Amino acid sequence: MSFTFETHKISTEAYRFIADKVYEHSRIRLGDDKQALVSGRLAKRLRQLNLDSFEAYCQVLESAKGQEEIGPLVDLISTNHTHFFREIEHINFLRDHMLPHWVPQLVAKRETFRFWSAACSSGEEPYTVAIVLAEYARLHGAYNWQIEASDISSRILARAQTAIYDGQRLQLPQPDLLPRYFQKGTGDYSGQYRVKDALIKQVKFHRLNLLQPQYPVAANQNVIFCRNVMIY
Repeated sequence: MSFTFETHKISTEAYRFIADKVYEHSRIRLGDDKQALVSGRLAKRLRQLNLDSFEAYCQVLESAKGQEEIGPLVDLISTNHTHFFREIEHINFLRDHMLPHWVPQLVAKRETFRFWSAACSSGEEPYTVAIVLAEYARLHGAYNWQIEASDISSRILARAQTAIYDGQRLQLPQPDLLPRYFQKGTGDYSGQYRVKDALIKQVKFHRLNLLQPQYPVAANQNVIFCRNVMIY
């Protein structure tokens, strides 16, 4: 097998090898229509490693040091499409059905409502839930709550932990939520918004591959969202 590296071209053999590696270590399934996507996302990585072909990259993955490259590979391939209040019917179900079910029981026991956002991407999902939980407390009475958020991508988790979002993409269902839960940026951050500290301190981020044998999140979760896991 031999071929020349081009940004948007990859041989079928190399693509299948890389796709199998990705599936083995993340269960992300790459169909035959994703070859251009994979070659585009890996182009910069090949330059960083001073490799001139995807064949050479496959050889790195097969080598003794191949395990060290799995993290960067999955990080680059994982899809991170998300936005605030995405698939709002799920959010409404949490607010209208799950919280009324759980919160009275937990308050009576003096326990904490625990939520886990698996595959949290750049943080929009857990911070959306944080807004919903804070609003429920504001309208119905205080209770303790905690959010765990995890993703396989270290790169996207670093972005999530900044809690900073572009104002043009910050579409919220109620306009009063913006000043209540976000700080408006100035200077270099003009046009951007940061989640307020009161919500940030309630969200704990973890790098987590769901295939690993143990999870760094509490076992006693009341609600778990696996939406991005199931989509991809």
